[in-house]
Amino acid sequence: MLVLVGNLYVDNPTQESDMSIIAAGIDPVTYFCGLLGKNISEVCALAKTALDGAEDGEIYFERTETEILSIDDARIESPDRSVSQGFGLRRVSGQSVFYAHDDVITADAILHVGAELRAIDKHSRLYVPQAKRTAIPSFYGDTLATPHLVDCVKLLQEIDAYARTHEVVTNVSVTLLGALSYILIVRADDTHEYDIRPMTRLYITIQCTDGSSRESTNEIVSGRDEYNRVSRENIWKPEVDLLLKKTKDKLRAKPCPSGQMPVILAPGWAAIFLHEAFGHGLEADFVWRKTTVFADLLGKRVASNVVNVVDDGTIPRARGSLNIDDEGTPTERTVLIQDGILVGYMHDRQSARLLGAHATGNARRESYRHHPQVRMRSTLLLGGESTPEEIIAATQYGIYMASFEGGQVDTVTGQFVFNSDLAYMVVDGKIQDPVIGATLIGNCATALLHVDMVGNDFAISGAGSCGKGGQTVPVGVGQPTLRLSGGITVGGTEVSQTEGAHSDN
Repeated sequence: MLVLVGNLYVDNPTQESDMSIIAAGIDPVTYFCGLLGKNISEVCALAKTALDGAEDGEIYFERTETEILSIDDARIESPDRSVSQGFGLRRVSGQSVFYAHDDVITADAILHVGAELRAIDKHSRLYVPQAKRTAIPSFYGDTLATPHLVDCVKLLQEIDAYARTHEVVTNVSVTLLGALSYILIVRADDTHEYDIRPMTRLYITIQCTDGSSRESTNEIVSGRDEYNRVSRENIWKPEVDLLLKKTKDKLRAKPCPSGQMPVILAPGWAAIFLHEAFGHGLEADFVWRKTTVFADLLGKRVASNVVNVVDDGTIPRARGSLNIDDEGTPTERTVLIQDGILVGYMHDRQSARLLGAHATGNARRESYRHHPQVRMRSTLLLGGESTPEEIIAATQYGIYMASFEGGQVDTVTGQFVFNSDLAYMVVDGKIQDPVIGATLIGNCATALLHVDMVGNDFAISGAGSCGKGGQTVPVGVGQPTLRLSGGITVGGTEVSQTEGAHSDN
């Protein structure tokens, strides 16, 4: 029997059985060995044959189950459910990487692509074994307890109805996504690692009008977590309330003034500025290629002494966390900047060999169709001693940037430009009117030298998806309220009439 729920037809929606395709009932080792008709020792031997003469590399097996359901303009969109699986074979030789993948998981397919890559790579090297690893805890659950489809529909309708209680709201769009990936990594040194990675994401967009113009704002709740977390009212209702405030502020916002002025960055999502302007430049594949302004600054001051930055893959259930990276290296909390001094980079196995460092668990790939690259996990500027109220009160004239919507960074020169979707003027130590059209212009090699106050209100945001080299991976960012007293130019659509009329305490 088909029953209509909204405009979505559901088969027997009152049954207690889970309609989701996602269920953590697969053991990655058993599953992929079963497809190959081999035991794990035989699969390790297969990897050794396929990677003969390589310095490094692995067979990366992956199965990903995904489902998505949306509501837009009060109409439920039919769910999309999909399963994808395949393998990728990576061959590393010095500074060169050779990669091939296939959707068909068979021993013959693996041997075939191994022979093709070996024909391209004319070198024959000794394989570098994986360093011994110690047992690590799981930084996320290995299940994704999915509710019945009707419960998902009900959740989307509740969010839609709650937002529409405000008369200014003209449209609400909500998307609920769940994914579960099963990973097996087999190396040519008789080692293997596996992982089961959940991911949920609740994406909310609200559009409002004041009668003459319209504005929209979006928020994302995401993590390596179960559906029942993002479905809690105490999780999604504050996000909707924040969206409504921000969208209303956009409607009454004035053009942003431009010029030199202190900049206060809000806690949480504003750390996307840190991720883009500084994080990418500390990825070690840029370092050994000398395509980052930070390549020769290890051990030198790159920020003020109140700045401490880490890239952390161990935060429980965080969107950017991993038990192992996509080479099989255990994840860790990597210190990048300590008391303003650059003390480390993020490494995969290749960059670690080339630079004489240790792999930090930062090798990541979008899927089995992609080779791993050095990528961030959760990039964080740690909390300080000032309260956010003290930081704002100490600023006589400046701008408070709540969030960013995009930007451009040249890792070679360090020049960056970032666009803020909503900011606020700070006048006489108080947050005042909202402004739009604000941009930040500066150089990442010097900007953090001007951080003079760091708040004690650290917050992490798990909303990010980072692009690099044609690939996208989930990441997190975090920081407290902080102030840059200089080194930054604010670009806007209106020239400030009071620029230079105030000074900071």
